[in-house]
Amino acid sequence: MIEIRALTKRYGTFTAVDAIDLTVPQGEVFGFLGPNGAGKTTTMRMVAGILRPTSGEIRVAGIDLLKDPVAAKSKLGFIPDRPFIYEKLTGSEFLRFVAGLYDQEGPQVEHRGRELLALFDLEEWRDELVESYSHGMRQKLIISSAFIHRPAVIVVDEPMVGLDPKAARILKDLFREYVRRGHTIMMSTHTLEVAETMCDRIGIIQGGTMRAFGTMDELRADASNAGKGLEEIFLRLTGDNAARELVNVLDA
Repeated sequence: MIEIRALTKRYGTFTAVDAIDLTVPQGEVFGFLGPNGAGKTTTMRMVAGILRPTSGEIRVAGIDLLKDPVAAKSKLGFIPDRPFIYEKLTGSEFLRFVAGLYDQEGPQVEHRGRELLALFDLEEWRDELVESYSHGMRQKLIISSAFIHRPAVIVVDEPMVGLDPKAARILKDLFREYVRRGHTIMMSTHTLEVAETMCDRIGIIQGGTMRAFGTMDELRADASNAGKGLEEIFLRLTGDNAARELVNVLDA
């Protein structure tokens, strides 16, 4: 479970995230949407413990992230949108290294690592240096590392970036099975189709504040959203000025 209360992040006089309240329960995939600069990635990084908030509270699996960051992070796996990995490690060494950060080692961890690499067609590359991996392979390795310690919560920023269609389908199935077992996923994405098909509930952020929140049925329940898909709802809430300007340019 993820609990956020009055979460705020300021940079000088600029407020990137403004007093957000949010609860993501066990057994749910939560989709976090917003245009560029809306505060989405800042929020995700605060939840992952990478950025420290200006004020507010974050709880991961019931543990206060600000008061006990080590215990909270032990319950959490983070998948960034860009796979930064130590290139002089092999794939299996990298998974072993990440597991060691969570005080996990031994035959069970080795077996788990092999299973994750096999799942994403990386087993034959397990003893090759990461520097020889393609971008997509690195993304698969980062995803594997997020699951290596069996966290209660996964925070993932743009999960499908760099993945081929097969790997994307595997990841979707992995996420659904993961939450079916009672775990939690908070996922940001610009791919509205992914959010609409994968997420149990969706939150839309704009200008650092939550503009909408709920299931697709709840978002459509607003009279102004009746019968609309997520793309239409998203554009209405976040402003479709750019689309109108594009039409004006083409008509000029």
